[in-house]
Amino acid sequence: MIEVHELTKRYGGKTAVDQLSFTVRPGQVTGFLGPNGAGKSTTLRVILGLEAPTGGTATVSGVPFRSHSRGLRHVGALLDAGQVHGGRTATAHLSALARSNGISPRRVAEVLHEAGLAEAAGRRIGGFSLGMKQRLGVAAALLGDPPVLMFDEPVNGMDPEGVLWMRRLFRRLASEGRTVFLSSHLMSEMENTADRLVVIGRGRLIAAESVREFAARSTSLRVVVGTRRPAELTALLSAAGASVEPEGPAGAEKLAVTGLPSERIAALAFERGILLDELTTRAASLEEAFMQLTADSVEYQAGQLR
Repeated sequence: MIEVHELTKRYGGKTAVDQLSFTVRPGQVTGFLGPNGAGKSTTLRVILGLEAPTGGTATVSGVPFRSHSRGLRHVGALLDAGQVHGGRTATAHLSALARSNGISPRRVAEVLHEAGLAEAAGRRIGGFSLGMKQRLGVAAALLGDPPVLMFDEPVNGMDPEGVLWMRRLFRRLASEGRTVFLSSHLMSEMENTADRLVVIGRGRLIAAESVREFAARSTSLRVVVGTRRPAELTALLSAAGASVEPEGPAGAEKLAVTGLPSERIAALAFERGILLDELTTRAASLEEAFMQLTADSVEYQAGQLR
């Protein structure tokens, strides 16, 4: 379990993390979300003892990470796949980590095989692609068979097969009762992988709840309506205060309606004698909810070109 309590981290006059509190529990995948500059990387580094907190605490299994001897047996982490010695082979890199943490040399071959790098074990890391370095980082995280695992943007540079492998790995690790904490800017990955979310902005907690609960916070519920008289129905619903846009490819005769519930849409269409082929309420996507709820926490916003 990871527990963060009123964590604060300042760099001079800048506050990167501001009295942040949350818990990451075993047996599930917890996603870690926030706009650029929100304090995610700083939080991960403090949890791993790479940065000292200005205030508050961050513990792993009840104690600060630095209190754990042979840390890879307690926490496996992938923060930056590029921070490895390019002149070493994959086997040499993992063997050094194994020796320093009292891990059997046999484990090196096991995690290389699990990460799909068995055939590249003797190659120098400097010649690896980004995706291969990510796999090597995951292998290093698994080396000590730890109960807690942390991954920062793990699917960067991965091909579709690699992304699918990552998803299955995270789900399997959680099903084994491990604590899995996953930071990513890809909403699709969170929707496909995470059970719960911790969302921060400007170093402060925005939400700590299930993926479904977070998505339900969005106000952008929409109703997809299928009809053979789209122009007439658009005019009718617009007059009733709805926002109506085409849904899908041209000629699909479907409309995306916001601002009116499905029951009201059906009643208006019935009164006008307009036949509806489809009437489906769709919840907001995770990305839509994220954009709405973190809009005030974005540190760097792009302007429009004229």
